[in-house]
Amino acid sequence: MSEEAGSMFVVYDDTSSTEESPHQTSLSLETTNDAIPYIGQRFPTHDAAYEFYTEFAKSCGFSIRRHRTEGKDGVGKGLTRRYFVCHRAGNTPVKTSTESKPQRNRKSSRCGCQAYMRISKTTESGAPEWRVTGFANHHNHELLEPNQVRFLPAYRTISDADKNRILIFAKTGISVHQMIRLMELEKCVEPGYLPFTEKDVRNLLQSFRKLDPEEESLDLLRMCRNIKDKDPNFKFEYTLDINNRLENIAWSYASSIQLYDIFGDAVVFDTTHRLTAFDMPLGIWVGMNNYGMPCFFGCVLLRDETMRSFSWALKVFLGFMNGKAPQTILTDQNICLKEALSMEMPTTKHAFCIWMIVAKFPSWFNAVLGERYNEWKAEFYRIYNLESIEDFELGWREMVCSFGLHSNRHMVTLYSSRSFWALPFLRSHFLAGMTTTGQSKSINAFIQRFLSAQTRLAHFVEQVAVAVDFKDQTGEQQTMQQNLQNVCLKTGAPMESHAATILTPFAFSKLQEQLVLAAHYASFPIEDGFLVRHHTKAEGGRKVYWAPQEGIISCSCHQFDFSGILCRHSLRVLSTGNCFQIPDRYLPIRWRRISMPSSKLLQSAPNDHAERVQLLQNMVSSLITESAKSKERLDIATEQVSNLLSRIREQPISLQGVKDVSSINRNV
Repeated sequence: MSEEAGSMFVVYDDTSSTEESPHQTSLSLETTNDAIPYIGQRFPTHDAAYEFYTEFAKSCGFSIRRHRTEGKDGVGKGLTRRYFVCHRAGNTPVKTSTESKPQRNRKSSRCGCQAYMRISKTTESGAPEWRVTGFANHHNHELLEPNQVRFLPAYRTISDADKNRILIFAKTGISVHQMIRLMELEKCVEPGYLPFTEKDVRNLLQSFRKLDPEEESLDLLRMCRNIKDKDPNFKFEYTLDINNRLENIAWSYASSIQLYDIFGDAVVFDTTHRLTAFDMPLGIWVGMNNYGMPCFFGCVLLRDETMRSFSWALKVFLGFMNGKAPQTILTDQNICLKEALSMEMPTTKHAFCIWMIVAKFPSWFNAVLGERYNEWKAEFYRIYNLESIEDFELGWREMVCSFGLHSNRHMVTLYSSRSFWALPFLRSHFLAGMTTTGQSKSINAFIQRFLSAQTRLAHFVEQVAVAVDFKDQTGEQQTMQQNLQNVCLKTGAPMESHAATILTPFAFSKLQEQLVLAAHYASFPIEDGFLVRHHTKAEGGRKVYWAPQEGIISCSCHQFDFSGILCRHSLRVLSTGNCFQIPDRYLPIRWRRISMPSSKLLQSAPNDHAERVQLLQNMVSSLITESAKSKERLDIATEQVSNLLSRIREQPISLQGVKDVSSINRNV
């Protein structure tokens, strides 16, 4: 009887093959190692015949499977004949769909291919052996190249040694992609040439994780409750499925919520990672603080990536953040997430992260464009960074024509969603500079700090807690401030000096770039504002509206809306109008040196002493900035600070003061 279902039964045309003849049956066993099967070829066992035909198939560009067996006493008993067929033999029967059970919409690879090898059992020489009695190698489909055939499931195998190695890697917490790369290096093979793929590794890890998921869930909930007991301001929410198993869980820290209050205007919700140890989709909410450093807002683990799961995650996040939705949220291209955002955050501008899109380019376009890939990528970036929508549309059409990508499905999809990722469509929305290459790398590096997921869920929560320790972040912020403290003034303009005392070094460096560029522009009064254009241009330019009495200025380039930093066009108009200070509203709180009480940054309860110490630290920073501008200022500051330090050391120290200082030192 057949090993396949009845509908899978295939009648092979033996007349198209070479049948057994008396001359061929006398061939010796020495011919069994020949590369091509032939009638009369002998094998000691049917497994040996299968292995031989497998190697032949692999060299030709296809794989095989055991099809049907025949014998006097049924399958496995008195077996006398066996068929091995091409993996594309037969036709998949149409399944009867049921409304209650969703069907997988996956196309079958089977196309009725007639290639096969038949072997029969004989005992003519005394000992039983198997001979090839039928063979056809005519395929009705294309055969794969050597670099493609290895991806067929039949040839993708993970040895026991490799399985053990993968388990060791999983316990160290590295990602599947990193596992593959390490094993390629260890085995000295080219990238992509291991006998298995990332999908195979994920499937293997998933089989290991099925051992005791309930215990994992209990440990995770226990860990969150322990944190909650120690810190009442720690927040977490979770859902259980109908079997009382953990379905989704999200958490955030008190410091995250306080940071979000200031820096939650633009948020990245990164859902492109999975928790390696448990194969759960992972969502991370990240923003950027006033020093240009990533800051953590929250984390969620989901059972799946459906609209229902994403909606739950977004609702919980808004609950953590006291109902305050971000102005803009950046995500991956995920249809379910897009729909969930439109429902749960209808007033938030949704945009796609450009670096998440660009990360897919090699797999999308490398093979299509070949040697022109890098040329195309440079042109894509140029068009992406254009200022006007009209220029973008024209540039896109020219790029598509130049590289012959009219019918490329990825280009069609990118163009249809251009309003979500192309800068000309996003410049009127605040993105805190998170679309720049430098900041995207910074955010990715930050996320990687806690993506070294352990084999236990509870360990992952601990890993996140360590990675986003806000005491460490405060220290990093102070280090960055010290490294960038001695900023050189480049224009000598009063506006530059004024901004240097207010903005963080990160934000000031961005403004300073625009101040330097402003000197290359000319402004012309027009009926309702100013026309500002580069001094070398006779046409074009940007329109700037300025109302000095109201302290309002705006530019058609929308840079301030986009980044919170005034553009060179606006700065040129202010300079022409003898404005010596940038209007207060154009030095946003989120980019200023003092944007949050130290008690919040240090993740402690409100403390007047700590706040005054933080204020003093900011005053000292400003003192250093101003003193470094000239030798005379530096001399005065050195003398005065020396005298002040002597006076302070003469003051007695109270017991409470010692306690306050100790508390601050522990938190800094």
